[in-house]
Amino acid sequence: MDQFDYVIVGGGTAGCVLANRLTENPKNNVLMLEAGGPDDGFWIRIPAGFSKLLTNAKYNWRFQTEPEENVYNRSIVVPRGKGLGGSTLINGMIFVRGQPQDYDTWAQLGGTDWSFQDVLPYFKKLESFEDGESELRGGSGPVHIVRVSERPEISKAFIEAAKQAGYPFNPDYNGKSQEGFGYYQVNQRNGRRWSAADAYLRPALSRPNLKVKTHAHVTRIDFEGRRAVGVTYKVGNEVKRARARAEVILAAGAVQTPHLLELSGIGDPQILASVGIPVFHELAGVGNNYIDHFATRMNWRVKLPVTLNELTRGWRLGAAVAQYFLTRKGILTFGTGLAHGFVKTRPELETPDVQYFFMHASYANAGERKLDKEPGMTIGVTQMRPESRGSIHIKSPDPLTPPAIRPNFLATRTDQESLICGMRIARQIVEQPAMDRFRAYEMNPGPEVSTDDEWLDFARRNGQTIYHALGTCSMGKGPRAVVDERLKVYGLEGLRIVDASIMPTMVSANTAAAVLMIAEKGADLIAADARAAS
Repeated sequence: MDQFDYVIVGGGTAGCVLANRLTENPKNNVLMLEAGGPDDGFWIRIPAGFSKLLTNAKYNWRFQTEPEENVYNRSIVVPRGKGLGGSTLINGMIFVRGQPQDYDTWAQLGGTDWSFQDVLPYFKKLESFEDGESELRGGSGPVHIVRVSERPEISKAFIEAAKQAGYPFNPDYNGKSQEGFGYYQVNQRNGRRWSAADAYLRPALSRPNLKVKTHAHVTRIDFEGRRAVGVTYKVGNEVKRARARAEVILAAGAVQTPHLLELSGIGDPQILASVGIPVFHELAGVGNNYIDHFATRMNWRVKLPVTLNELTRGWRLGAAVAQYFLTRKGILTFGTGLAHGFVKTRPELETPDVQYFFMHASYANAGERKLDKEPGMTIGVTQMRPESRGSIHIKSPDPLTPPAIRPNFLATRTDQESLICGMRIARQIVEQPAMDRFRAYEMNPGPEVSTDDEWLDFARRNGQTIYHALGTCSMGKGPRAVVDERLKVYGLEGLRIVDASIMPTMVSANTAAAVLMIAEKGADLIAADARAAS
């Protein structure tokens, strides 16, 4: 059995950060176990390759929700990255921190030292923003952040239409204010995807105190008394064990971290009994408080041949490929969002509650991302801080059987009304004069949809997750919390969770930035506790 100081379960977004930061101290011996493989796929470095990766089982766990009545018993895809770099290998690369109030709420819920002023230094530490260092932005971190470089005329018209509808232009939604419209910031460097593996893991691989094992699927946390002392994992059909002298750190994400805890007998006794797993440690919050962003995608037919639908076909695609490999520019640098919008759907709100993703492309199925043959454009609409809560729980004692994912989307009237208002505003923006040159007609939901009930029906029938799973091992105080403010699992020793599952509430943002911050701060907490114990 191999022995290390720290065993990190998961080589994804948070795991890569932890592997780098913990091995900066040459006294720490670290093992990172990743169930997927290396990040060596052809499409990974090409930003537009995300559409290929979203359906590729080699790099994507391809989880699905259980059918639920709220969405007319549909099963919705829940992509999760598989391989070194995790979801930063397959995501849309959009970098959004969220609002200061998000983190202040964490502090109020028991996450002491997790207010915005507490976490801002870590956001600054991790990023290298193209505008450089400032009071609120970092300029020399490992994560490269740039605004999208391609600015087609249709995107300029969309932003102008938003201004005509009364919304401000905002050049930096990660700055003093989030509200307004502009161009997205993305994790890219020189026109290529810049994943957590690029930013953190690759620079650390040469260190003799870091060992990385891929295709290593952890099946159980091992304990001696109440202390986690290592993990059991499988490589193919071979069962292996690794021992942790200091800590086992779970960084497997909001789907697989609670699953692994339950496989190890940690969780709600009723849930564990339902699949025949003996209770090792009762912890009712495991797998609960699941939150995700639910989005509708409205789209319009476009009059002119200026969209990705036709620019990615035939000779135009060949020209785009040549342009990209010669210059690292052009349409292959696009991810999932071109222009952004953050709006308040009600005047009494202090901050925006709806986020928009504008893209000059359209497709019938959000899961498959197959572009229409005729020109089109899409606006993704999501309520940023959903009240609805779901769960992710074990279905079988077999570690390779995925857990049951139940998001409980649109369960509250607030969630419904926010999304309905957000869709109405999107239509209002596209109907402004600035879009007249491009707008042909609304395809989905279509102009005949006008009442609240019709908008909600459209959302239930067509909405999808936008891949921001979190909250299933939430931080805080009280009977439903799983970790304390230092990310230690309640009631156990030597076991810590550092990933999206610890977020007690949703951030008003795409979640990759917050996960990077959590891992940076988590690494500091681990180092501080080690010093205190020595």
